[in-house]
Amino acid sequence: MLTGLVFDIKEFAVHDGPGVRVTVFMKGCSLHCSWCHNPEGLSPLPQVIHGAAGDRVAGQHFTSGELALRLNSQAELMRVGEGGVSFCGGEPLFQADFLTEVIDQLSGIHLLLDTSGHASEKAFERVASKVDLVYFDLKLIDSQEHRRYTGDGNELILRNLRTLSEMNIPFVVRVPLVPGVTDTKANLSGIAKVVAGLPGLLRVDLLPYNRAAGAKYASCGLEFKPMFDEALAVNVNTSCFENVGVEVRIV
Repeated sequence: MLTGLVFDIKEFAVHDGPGVRVTVFMKGCSLHCSWCHNPEGLSPLPQVIHGAAGDRVAGQHFTSGELALRLNSQAELMRVGEGGVSFCGGEPLFQADFLTEVIDQLSGIHLLLDTSGHASEKAFERVASKVDLVYFDLKLIDSQEHRRYTGDGNELILRNLRTLSEMNIPFVVRVPLVPGVTDTKANLSGIAKVVAGLPGLLRVDLLPYNRAAGAKYASCGLEFKPMFDEALAVNVNTSCFENVGVEVRIV
């Protein structure tokens, strides 16, 4: 039985998918986005978080059986609330083998994978095939810009998006609106062109930039050094998607 690392479990979550959910935040990420709002999820190791209420450790080890038992024990409450379990991070596919083993032990629970798509095609397909809904983050359509702001290109991400569209699994594309970076007309139009007509696409969600995220870095012993001007007004442009017939909403 495999052991994985989780940095938070949020119960009664209502913003991480349909209905009332339990959200499992998994440790480790292969990207390093300049705007990351969960810096405690970046490292694959437990770390001490310093806060006003004292220190705590972000990162608890679970066997797949232990985590599945905890989630199964709340299955009835989730069904009553028309919800389920959402796996996010960090990047949940960073621990794909562990996640697969957990999912295989869950019963009768709606499952959502919230992913950047930055994982091997084998790992992506293996996990995505076991869930009911995928939230797929798509940040930058230009690979060089993607590498500049996240640490790697987007070729693998776009391949996994195409794979997802062929798997008969509903998905939502989510675009974080980072001022002057992802919210430009060129980037949003490029994303709209890529996703328009993809089988399985339910809609595109635009996520306005969270300016409070930077405050979390110091508590993790990290320095927040955004490669963009946080003071810029965010360009919330839905017309790029509406013009190509893609349903879009602002979250």
